[in-house]
Amino acid sequence: MRKRTVSIPIRTWGRDYGNGIAVINMESEIPGSKEFNYAHRHDYHLFVLQESGISHTEIDFKQYFIDQPTIIYQSPNQVHRALKVKQLSGFIMTMSNENLHADYLKILQMNTPVEPLTLSSKTDLAIIREAFSLCKKLFDRRDDKLYDRQVRDSCNTLVGLFMSQFLKQTKDAEKLSRFEIVHKAFTGLLEQNFVSMKRPADYAAALNISVAYLNECVKNATGVSVSYQIQQRIILEAKRLLYHSDRSVKEVAIELGYDDYPYFSRLFTKVAGVTALTFRRKNRD
Repeated sequence: MRKRTVSIPIRTWGRDYGNGIAVINMESEIPGSKEFNYAHRHDYHLFVLQESGISHTEIDFKQYFIDQPTIIYQSPNQVHRALKVKQLSGFIMTMSNENLHADYLKILQMNTPVEPLTLSSKTDLAIIREAFSLCKKLFDRRDDKLYDRQVRDSCNTLVGLFMSQFLKQTKDAEKLSRFEIVHKAFTGLLEQNFVSMKRPADYAAALNISVAYLNECVKNATGVSVSYQIQQRIILEAKRLLYHSDRSVKEVAIELGYDDYPYFSRLFTKVAGVTALTFRRKNRD
């Protein structure tokens, strides 16, 4: 089911619960759950432990069917919707940027997006469940003198556990090549600045390296150029807006920082392989 709007709805759920952090028990406390059937994104970071039940979701044009203990992380920019949920049990935590430890925020930005991760180890599942349970108990103790600090600190510990699980699937930081280190730094910058920074030179300057060296690192790490990654990220955002909203192609171009509408149209066709209008029609049929 798709519900198209003028723009993609942004849920501000976490802040409704207090100071940019919320910890929710999935069995009984998910508010506005019917709204999850429609495409939306958040202005906060979402961390989920699905212990049991079934969920079928779509995240940025990819579908995931989950029926085992799994952890899920979604960044503020990702567009998603629930296709089916049944007898879910587990926890949800939301956190705003300002509540995340700076080091954790940097790691998240450098590694986004990540795929949902099945927890095959009972030990890993147990410690994440215990951490979620503690965060939930502390979140409910609103009269504590150090409430904000203890909730923030405990939830950041949970974020660390999440990222440790996801990073198990990648190389250890000390084993990364110099190319991979630069590429990760570039990826973090790109995720935050793709609307305002569109040239490789912008990112090279931000990283205090030459454009040639940035290109060398990105190509060695990924096999593609800096320009290719910038364009892919911009067109992903364009696809989100074309698919999930009723904005015109020109309005999408302007939102993404392109005053030259014909140039944006040519760029979309080059990267996506079809025109923007064809993409919209094809995916709405």
